[in-house]
Amino acid sequence: MATEVKVPTLGESVTEATVGELLKNVGDAVAVDEPIVSLETDKVAVEAPSPVAGVIKEFKVAVGDTVEIDAIIAVIEEGAAPAAKGAEAGRAQEEREEGKQERADTPAPAPAASSDAAQTLSPAVRRAVLEHGVDPSTIKGTGRDGRLTKEDVIAAANAKRAGGSTPASSAPAPASTGGERREERVKMTRMRQTIAKRLKGAQESAALLTTFNDVDMSAVMEARGKYKDMFAKKHDIRLGFMGFFAKAACLALKDVPSVNAYIEGDEIVYHDYVDISVAVSAPNGLVVPVIRDAQDKGFARIEKDIADFGKRAKEGTLTMDDMKGGTFTISNGGVFGSLMSTPIINPPQSAVLGLHRIEDRPVVVDGEIVIRPMMYIALSYDHRLIDGREAVTALKIIKEAIEDPTRMLIDL
Repeated sequence: MATEVKVPTLGESVTEATVGELLKNVGDAVAVDEPIVSLETDKVAVEAPSPVAGVIKEFKVAVGDTVEIDAIIAVIEEGAAPAAKGAEAGRAQEEREEGKQERADTPAPAPAASSDAAQTLSPAVRRAVLEHGVDPSTIKGTGRDGRLTKEDVIAAANAKRAGGSTPASSAPAPASTGGERREERVKMTRMRQTIAKRLKGAQESAALLTTFNDVDMSAVMEARGKYKDMFAKKHDIRLGFMGFFAKAACLALKDVPSVNAYIEGDEIVYHDYVDISVAVSAPNGLVVPVIRDAQDKGFARIEKDIADFGKRAKEGTLTMDDMKGGTFTISNGGVFGSLMSTPIINPPQSAVLGLHRIEDRPVVVDGEIVIRPMMYIALSYDHRLIDGREAVTALKIIKEAIEDPTRMLIDL
């Protein structure tokens, strides 16, 4: 009996998605609830599972297609035994790939092999293969069902460079001999398109301004060094910097409520709670899961929430509910080495705190020049709602709380 697999419910207000990856091939056996297609929505990747056990008879979609809720993704022959993949299945798969290339006006890549391995490479992996000049057939995949990931390709490329062997036998000839230059057109993921629209929209609709300050991180670093082992032993989580900044932000937003508010029509909406959106890097772009009621949470709970978000962002298992809402955002560019930046607000929020790398710099303390671990911090805000005095005050409260963490204990 043939069973249709349909696009599942994607979340509140989400009506369509883009086919990101076919996780199985025609003729593959699947179990009940086993994912067969990865769908990209505006915010997260969602996997469509098989409702029955059987064999995939046909895919009705190709990578890059836009699909709506309840659209048919695939047809599964329930209870069938897996058959050898014949020429007909191979041709069907090739036709879908060719159709996708024609629709995207993509120049056909040089005779890409029509093997299963080549066909199941995601766009990000194909791009990494081209950039690093490695042979994907020689790399062992660590992803689901042994598929290659972008990290696998980069690791293989680094290992190849570290090996230092002469490229006579292993390097692809075209890369070293001919001066051939390649280009590849890759359609933007739905998430990347949404990020682009939202950030550009923020610039066009808000009166954006950024104020800066610098923070002496000595006290926080001393506290972490003194208590990190006891903290990890008691709470089973590492004591990081984000917990300090989240709690410091809660103090600032309590004293300067406009920084925790937003504009809706001709009204200002204030919150008596702090839901902090934490910018997390995911394979398809930046996502902002929310630490809810941060004002009521301790360091351990905040650190556990952040660690869980980071893990699930890499796995692609964050849900729409994880990213819904948020009254204020913290973005830590310092983990990538950023010295200073002007972050863009995450609408409808009105402010975002940007953190940066810590580096030893000479500063004047009590009339003497000393070396201290310093960090530049930035607060971008919507000047339609937040005055400069309020923005500077909020950032100063954060600075003082970090430089004297006792303030966070006594709510000062």
